[in-house]
Amino acid sequence: MGRIDAYLYIDGHVRVYNGQQTKLPRHHVARQKLCLRATTDYWVNAMDGQPFMVINKAVDPGMIKVIENDILPQLEKRLPTFVNAEELKSDPLLHRFTLVCDRESYSPPFFKRMKAQRVACLTYHKYPGENWPEEEFLPYAVTLSSGEQTQLNLAERGHCLSNGLWVREIRKLSQKGHQTSIIGTDYRSEMIPLAVAMFARWSQENFFKYCREHFGLDKLVDYCIEPVSESVKVVNPEYRRLDSQIRSSQGKLNRLLARFATLTLDAPIEPDKVEPFLQKKTICQEEIEAFQVQIKTLKEKRKQTPHYLKVKDLPEEEQFQQLSTKSKHFIDTIKMIAYRAETAMANLLRETLSRPDEVRSLLRAIYSSEADLIPDDEQGTLTVKLHHLANRSYDVAIQKSCDELNSTETKFPRTNLRMIFKRKRRFFPPRQATPLTLKA
Repeated sequence: MGRIDAYLYIDGHVRVYNGQQTKLPRHHVARQKLCLRATTDYWVNAMDGQPFMVINKAVDPGMIKVIENDILPQLEKRLPTFVNAEELKSDPLLHRFTLVCDRESYSPPFFKRMKAQRVACLTYHKYPGENWPEEEFLPYAVTLSSGEQTQLNLAERGHCLSNGLWVREIRKLSQKGHQTSIIGTDYRSEMIPLAVAMFARWSQENFFKYCREHFGLDKLVDYCIEPVSESVKVVNPEYRRLDSQIRSSQGKLNRLLARFATLTLDAPIEPDKVEPFLQKKTICQEEIEAFQVQIKTLKEKRKQTPHYLKVKDLPEEEQFQQLSTKSKHFIDTIKMIAYRAETAMANLLRETLSRPDEVRSLLRAIYSSEADLIPDDEQGTLTVKLHHLANRSYDVAIQKSCDELNSTETKFPRTNLRMIFKRKRRFFPPRQATPLTLKA
């Protein structure tokens, strides 16, 4: 088609807090494999990890509901129009932009609703089925979002979902023979850009990791609390408890059934051998029947228990609050601006380094290094002389950054002083003459 597609990456990040200041709702933290008191933020990023927006949810209704109720209305207001109405009307398979998410967004009804709104979805296949024959995969040279060249073994088929929606299924074959399946409702783009866009989703995970380490993403901004809206619905704690008991009992029952199936009599049929065997079978059968009765009783109780309750209807010991979001939203905005500015500088300096993966380390070193500020009211300038770093190979990169910043002719805030960035010259002390000793 030759059109520029907008790939927007959506993922949830669970911010874990101490929980001593206020009683927060519990969320499952995947990176710690624990259920902790926290809040969930849904971030929208670009392919290179640059953040666009963030939606905070004290009570997490799930990614699909957040996309449809919160993220999508904001994107429709803020995103530029890549496709006009006439093109959409003439081509029923054309889309406006693409949402790239992980397996949490897998839902055939959700894909169909997004297709009706002319929004393409790209995610991992939750139920990929059997492997495809390796003869279907062909090597393709691809260019990643970072500019790196690599080769991927790809294959494509059409796939019909459970609701009758046809999607594109693309699989990547690894060197060890593992097949990664992705599905999408983008019917117009080539296969290679879709594969690159899906596997670039790790840029968002890298963004979370980097911002936790260097931008204080999980840092508590303030200790103010506010009540949760009484109309918000949450899972009934009693329903969750019954569901947990059913799952536990069902697991024990499955193990008993497996053990019962393995009980066989291999010895000769004699009274002294048969009686112990029948006794074991009888005991196992009684345990199975007891668990079946227990599971049936628990399911009846769960059926009579409401699945969801409003916050106001929760028992007093289950009540919780949420952290104030006013300061948090302001700080998150500053962090997004700072990260986008750092990414722009990283893209500028990456070409000058022999190891491009060190560019953000170089930028952090520049930010923390000392500098001389020399104001000149007559010339209307403010000269910023950057000190040298320990690594002399960084000097070329620093000089290029200074030249680029000087070309913007930026004025220092609240003054008329134009900022000039320079790199201090290295001082090399003169070498002392070494006396020559003449041998006879």
